[in-house]
Amino acid sequence: MKILNYDFQDESLLELALTQSGVNSANNNERLEFIGDRVLGLSVAELLYTMYPDESEGELARRHAMLVSTETLGNVARSLNLDKHVRHGHMTAGRIQHVLANAMEAIFGAIFLDGGFDAARAVIVEIWQELAAADLTAPKDPKTALQEFVQKNDNGNLPVYEYLDATGASHNPVFNVQVSAMGKTATGTGTSKKSASIAAAEELLKILAI
Repeated sequence: MKILNYDFQDESLLELALTQSGVNSANNNERLEFIGDRVLGLSVAELLYTMYPDESEGELARRHAMLVSTETLGNVARSLNLDKHVRHGHMTAGRIQHVLANAMEAIFGAIFLDGGFDAARAVIVEIWQELAAADLTAPKDPKTALQEFVQKNDNGNLPVYEYLDATGASHNPVFNVQVSAMGKTATGTGTSKKSASIAAAEELLKILAI
């Protein structure tokens, strides 16, 4: 199987990258995801460093956070039709984006193990160069944007985050976070408290902007 303009020498790595733990608790893509996350992070950081030589560390960090987010990874996976190839167990619709994002990272980990860092970086840059150039202004992460919006429009007050009980299997928990501000509340879910709080902030921003 050819994917991302890369031919695997060991196609079993690709098969593993497309296997979620809900299907096979022993042989799945979690370890490849661990590697791929680092490969993606470094590749995108190098890309941004080259593309935006005049930006500060903070500006580059905001771009980086957006480009390696679950939402971006999930959207890239869908554009490559990975949703038709990833093997996953039964789950709610809200979890599919996370599964696709994890599989995307796992594939980068698989390419790294199969062909080395340069091969993985080339695949990543081919896709992310266009994404990185799409917005000439460094974006703010949802939590920062929400905080600034609330401070400006609610007499300097700050959003309040509450970490709710985790759900799902113990080996693959789903974290739930609620955020409140300006009389409105939103919740978000994620594979970590951080990603869940970002999702919650993003939802509340949508509500407050109406």
